[in-house]
Amino acid sequence: MSLRNRYIAAAAAAAISMMGAVSAMAASAYDFTFQGIDGKPLPLSQFRGQTVLVVNTASQCGFTPQYKGLEALWQRYRDRGLVVLGVPSDDFGGQEPGNASQIKDFCEVNYSIDFPMADKTVVSGSGAHPFYRWAADELGVLAQPRWNFHKYLIGPDGRLVSWFSTITDPEAERVREAIEELLPQPAPPKS
Repeated sequence: MSLRNRYIAAAAAAAISMMGAVSAMAASAYDFTFQGIDGKPLPLSQFRGQTVLVVNTASQCGFTPQYKGLEALWQRYRDRGLVVLGVPSDDFGGQEPGNASQIKDFCEVNYSIDFPMADKTVVSGSGAHPFYRWAADELGVLAQPRWNFHKYLIGPDGRLVSWFSTITDPEAERVREAIEELLPQPAPPKS
């Protein structure tokens, strides 16, 4: 191996090590930034003080109808401090083949989605976005996404509180209860 190639290999190893270290040093979800579906940075720190449900999504999956439940959660709890964040991913079954514009159009036309969306993101394996590597470190291997529509719940302080598997409907009672426990704003009085 030439000196140049050894230098390149060493630099690449250092960069990979540094990315892992950044993930390990993260104190909260607020330390991470996604790229928004609009191409602009989407820092999780903008949601500081709110409860965030991060969901890896896909447009051509048997679970795609969960978009309806995610939008319902967003509409029901947004005024009390819930943010639903969709993170499109093509990691599982190649079920998110579109580009950002196509994904955005699909979500708006078919499910009237208006909650924040990231651009297509890798959520599994060694190339996973740092947020997903951190989440695996925080909650363990069982909490890693194994398919589309895996859900992470982040408390207002930025710590990971829980996760819900793909098959857990977004409007399931246990999801709603977990969200309600974390909402920074109280429920409006019943009339």
